[in-house]
Parts: sequence; structure tokens; C-alpha cells
Amino acid sequence: MTPVRSPAAEYLRFVVCAVAVGAVLVLLGYAPTRRLGGEGALPAMVAGCVIGILASAVGALPVALARRSGRRAPLQGPLEGPLKGILGAMALRFATVLTLGLSAGLSGWFETRPLLIWIALGYVAQLALDARYATRGL
Repeated sequence: MTPVRSPAAEYLRFVVCAVAVGAVLVLLGYAPTRRLGGEGALPAMVAGCVIGILASAVGALPVALARRSGRRAPLQGPLEGPLKGILGAMALRFATVLTLGLSAGLSGWFETRPLLIWIALGYVAQLALDARYATRGL
């Protein structure tokens, strides 16, 4: 039997796992990015991975808040109960990636192509973790 954790502890654990996934992604991508994109692509790689981590953390907030309030109602309609929370989390995550990605891309601080590639890789790398967190408590 597993111990029951508070929603805040579950969310903190999720954020730590998201940071770990991002760190592994940076470690695996360092050599290929440096070889293919040069030294200027490395900051874009880190920024893309950080954007993925932040988007996962922000996207998981509706799920954490739903767990905290204890809303675990069964599906009653197409957008009721847990499905509404999951769809809201996905939309919030995508909006965060879009906002932060556009801001970083238009800032001129990073090379555009490596930044876009690493935003996409960071987004995809976090998907399994996000889906597991969202469906685990439902």
C-alpha cells in the first residue's frame, strides 16, 4: 500500500521530475547541439528546455488545484469533471509555451532555429510526464 501524499507534495514531486527530465535532455543534447549549431546554439538549447519545464509546471496547476479541492466527479458531459481539468491543463501548457517561445524568439537573445527545435523537443519530452501526472489522480 502506498502512502497518501498531499496535493502540494505531489505537485512538488512533479516539478522536480520535470526539472530532471529537462536536465537529462540538456545533457543528452549538449554535444550534438554544439557540433551542429556551434557555441551560439547552446544558450538556445537551455532556453528551449527551460521553456518546456516552465510550461509543464504551469500546465499542471489546474490539475493540482483540482486535486486540492477534491473534485473527482465522474464524467457527466463532454467537458465535465476530470476531462475539463485535463483540457484546461493542456491549453494552459500550450499557451505558456507559445507565449514564452515567442518572447524568447523575438527578443533576439537566442539563435532562432536551435531555439525552436529545443522548444519542440522540450515540449515532447515533458508530454509523458504531464499525462501521467494528470491522469494519476483521476
